[in-house]
Amino acid sequence: MNTSSQRARAAWDDEALLQALGQDDRAAFAEVYERYWQRLFGLAYRKLKSRETAEELVQDLFAALWHKRAEHHIEQLESYLIGAINHRIIGHLRAQQVRTAYADYCRWHQQEMTQETEQALAAADLSEAFARALLCLPEQSREIFRLNRLEHFSVQDISHQLNLSAKAVEYHLTKSRRLLRGYLRDFVLIGLFFLFS
Repeated sequence: MNTSSQRARAAWDDEALLQALGQDDRAAFAEVYERYWQRLFGLAYRKLKSRETAEELVQDLFAALWHKRAEHHIEQLESYLIGAINHRIIGHLRAQQVRTAYADYCRWHQQEMTQETEQALAAADLSEAFARALLCLPEQSREIFRLNRLEHFSVQDISHQLNLSAKAVEYHLTKSRRLLRGYLRDFVLIGLFFLFS
C-alpha cells in the first residue's frame, strides 16, 4: 500500500472506514487499528494492570473485527470498540474470579481430604493399638473391661454375671485402665481421653 493511499484513509471518518472495511479493504482495517489500538490498550491496561492481558484482549477484539467484518452492523465505530473492549475486560475478570474461586475450592477440598485422611489413619492406628493393648491385659481384666467399656454393663451387672464383688470389678477396671494407658501412651493425646473419661 502506498503512502498517499494511507494518508487518504487517515483523513476518512469512521463511517467511511467501516464501509471500506465491510468491502474487505485491508488498508481501512489498518487505519482503524492505528486509530484505536493505543486507546483500547490503555483502557484495558488501566482496568487489568497487566500489559500482556490487555494486549491479548485488544488483539482478540481486532481479530474478531476483521473476521466478522461482513457480519458487523456497526453504527458508531468508537462506541462499538470501547463497548467491545469493556465487554472483553468484564468477561476476563469474571473468568479470573471463577478460576480463583475454583482454585480456592480445590485447595480447601484438598486440605479437608488430607485432614480426613489423617484423622482416619490416626483412628485406624489407635484402633489397632487398642486391640493389641487389650490382648496384653490378663484374661479376667480384659473381660471385665470389655463388658464395662465396650458393652456398657454396670459394675453391679458385671459382679453378678461373673460372681465377683463390686470391689473386685472396680479393681480390675482400675488395673485395666492403668495398663492400657501405659500401652497406649503414644495415642493418649489423640483420643483416649474421650474413651476413658
